[in-house]
Amino acid sequence: MNAFLSALWAESLKARRSKVSLLTAAGISILPVVDGLFMIILKDPEQAREMGLISVKAQLSAGVADWPTYFQVLLLGTAIVGAILFAFITAWVFGREFSDRTAKELLALPTPRGIIVGAKFVLTALWILGLTLFIFVIGLAIGKAVGIPGGSPGLEWTSFWHLMLTALLTFMLMPFVALFASVGRGYLPPLGWAILTLALAQVAGVLGWGDWLPWSVPGLISEMAGPRAEPIGLHSYILVLLTFIAGIAATFAWWQSADQAR
Repeated sequence: MNAFLSALWAESLKARRSKVSLLTAAGISILPVVDGLFMIILKDPEQAREMGLISVKAQLSAGVADWPTYFQVLLLGTAIVGAILFAFITAWVFGREFSDRTAKELLALPTPRGIIVGAKFVLTALWILGLTLFIFVIGLAIGKAVGIPGGSPGLEWTSFWHLMLTALLTFMLMPFVALFASVGRGYLPPLGWAILTLALAQVAGVLGWGDWLPWSVPGLISEMAGPRAEPIGLHSYILVLLTFIAGIAATFAWWQSADQAR
């Protein structure tokens, strides 16, 4: 346990000393800001045109300025942007030493490789959890500042848990990003994988097969917050869980057997 805590402390220290933590917080905060701006436009399109927020010729034919719409946009944005941003975090945590060419020194430490990998996964999970809580608090504050109607404590609580579930399922897809960061020894392979799976998720969703593709499930969860959305089946959660287990196992196995001296 002491070895694991020491490894986790070392990994968290790297994150705190890096600007990546601030950049990810700034990046995720764009979502509630844009969502709030969208609500301002929907509340009073004419005033928005006068303020220069939208073009005079712009036509807004869909959307209602209320809390259900606000939360649904926030959840869907988290599922889409989070897929890339969380992948970036995972790629940085697992690919940093390879990019800096310090992986050999890291593995020369007496700490077992499994503990190092476990610490990296825990740091990634805590990082994603922190950003998820951050975006909900910021989103709630912006929504109240805008004065969106139709809110209630029950809706806020339900939306919070939908957001947490979306973030959890997105995190459970990150082990394969970690695997590509490790095998690819850097940032580009995992980010390429993240973009590919995001594109496949969009295609599967359009074709109606999203519930059978693990990378589509977080987006489907975010849509469940809508008034006309249908709940997804148990098989979708099982597929995400199996993907998580496979990614974790493959990443641990690679770190245990790979030649880190190369």
